[in-house]
Amino acid sequence: MSLEPRNRAQRKLIAAARTSAAHLTPALPRAFFVTDPARTPDPCAIAHGLPAGFSVIYRHFGAGDRAEVASKLAAICGKRHLKLLIAADPALAIQVRADGVHWPHRMRREARKWRERFELQTLSAHSGQELRIAGGVPIDAVLLSTVFASRSPSAGQAMGPLKFRILVRDAGVPVYALGGITPDNAGSAAMTAGFAAVDGMGPFEKA
Repeated sequence: MSLEPRNRAQRKLIAAARTSAAHLTPALPRAFFVTDPARTPDPCAIAHGLPAGFSVIYRHFGAGDRAEVASKLAAICGKRHLKLLIAADPALAIQVRADGVHWPHRMRREARKWRERFELQTLSAHSGQELRIAGGVPIDAVLLSTVFASRSPSAGQAMGPLKFRILVRDAGVPVYALGGITPDNAGSAAMTAGFAAVDGMGPFEKA
């Protein structure tokens, strides 16, 4: 991506994050960068470019270098005043002094166990039913997917922005849109919620 299109994409994401802030508590990030070993092989390069108010969810999926990468991300986030969450790994989160943990829906009961230990806990949800269940879990926010068509191999059928807005309206917990989020559609999600993206945060990557 050349410089001017990259700058336009960055401006769209930053504008969307300003909009999303109206639907979130001041303690919550405006947007999440969600890492993926295949789609964001150098998460530190993106974290270096993220604006204030954004946050990082590091998903390592058992990678052998997870402690090293998590430590680097923690250092970057500390310098840039970004929140850092480690997915499904509270031990690693404690080791690198991360701000919290992001839990897969299947691990939601762990959130109760760790709620006094971390500043921030989020939970994934993939349907209206899972979102309703999340309302009874001691977490700070839910990442609800799949909102837009996504190239992720694990993504389900996209619910679309209309259904997403309906689900958010009835949710008893702050929600972030996840799945197919790009600079061009982040603003649509931000009209009613926060947003989270994987390769959609690519415009912030530092060379």
